[in-house]
Amino acid sequence: MRSAASSSPAQQPATGAGASKKKMNGYVGFSNFPNQEHRRSVKRGFNFTLMVVGESGLGKSTLVNTLFESKVYPTKDSDDNGMGLSSSAARSGGAADAQKRTVEITSVSADIQENGVKLRLSVVDTPGFGDSINNESAWRPILENIESRFDAYLAQENRVNRSKIVDNRVNALLYFIKPTGHSLRAIDIEFMKQLHTRVNLIPVIAKSDTLTPREVELFKARVLADINYHGIHIFKPVSDQYDDPETVADNKAIAAKIPFAIVGSEKLVDRADGTRVRGRQYPWGVIEVENEAHNDFVSLRQMLLRTHMEELRDETDVSLYESYRTQKLLALGHVQDNGVFREFNPRLQLEEEERLHAAKMTKLEAEMSAVFRQKVQEKEEKLKKSEEELYSRHKQMKAVLEKQRRDLDEKKTSIAPSGPMHGHTGVHLDAAQRMPSKDKKKRGFF
Repeated sequence: MRSAASSSPAQQPATGAGASKKKMNGYVGFSNFPNQEHRRSVKRGFNFTLMVVGESGLGKSTLVNTLFESKVYPTKDSDDNGMGLSSSAARSGGAADAQKRTVEITSVSADIQENGVKLRLSVVDTPGFGDSINNESAWRPILENIESRFDAYLAQENRVNRSKIVDNRVNALLYFIKPTGHSLRAIDIEFMKQLHTRVNLIPVIAKSDTLTPREVELFKARVLADINYHGIHIFKPVSDQYDDPETVADNKAIAAKIPFAIVGSEKLVDRADGTRVRGRQYPWGVIEVENEAHNDFVSLRQMLLRTHMEELRDETDVSLYESYRTQKLLALGHVQDNGVFREFNPRLQLEEEERLHAAKMTKLEAEMSAVFRQKVQEKEEKLKKSEEELYSRHKQMKAVLEKQRRDLDEKKTSIAPSGPMHGHTGVHLDAAQRMPSKDKKKRGFF
């Protein structure tokens, strides 16, 4: 009798949606596979690329350093102090470099380790975005940078040796919205419309401590209304059937706070009770960065780093990159061959090739015929034009000759004498009578 492991082909589970479910009678061990994946992931480490986009002065560098509790991205003050510049020299140097940085995208990488887990973090900044007078195409360099990273990854996939593939695709983009309190500006809408199909968009309201809680609430509603009206897709945490009720509740709470109203700070300040917290000191009190009653920084960090980092990576790889890859290959003329590794009929394949060849020849013949007709039409137009020019010249010459004939007739009429003329010779009779006598004698002699 055959064992359960060696069942007949008819009883073997099919692949895909038609796979049948089997109940095991004992422990097999493949449920330990997630632990194996965990060990492999810890050994290899992770790559995560974060892009920050927004106008200058909205606190992008400060927020990145606050998120990762380290000096990942140097601020302008730290750069100037590290170089030993005076305040006036730093300002003049920064002003001189500002315009040069507007046309390029900078990237900073850092290796971070937490509880034995290694993270290769890359932060891509876009200095100068939105700072020009004309910002119609301010999104273009950023889109080109994201697509160039897709192209680089696609080129690595097509190599013969793919053992070492460097993944620098952008996994998340934090778009900093200026806290105007009204609605999205034209530059915000255009940027998100152009990039929402290439990257995971996460909108954040920068420096939300400049708005009252009521203003923040109304501003969030207007921003979401604009995003939905223009059909812009932003990243939101979603739940599935495998999530426990606590995870589902957390995802709903995080999704309800999008766009995140955040406050960033790298400094520790003293509260009224003497405890030191990360925040901002104002004459009227302290804004705590990690206080959910003050801003949404904790929710942003929870989604970005603690609960949905892998989902952001998967969304980039499975959805965004695959969509771009498909469009790129189709544009290059690649066609999906669904018959690879399948049985085929040589006769049918030959007939298909003949049909394709005939269609190709018909197309070429039509193109050549169209080119011939165009050439003939051009030649006919050229000949017609030459004929018109010749006719015009003939008409002009005929008119000139006719004028000359009339002028000759007029001159002939004007010089003709009034006396009688000899009928045969056309000589005047007076002239004939005055002929010398010698001539008469000579003619009479002969």
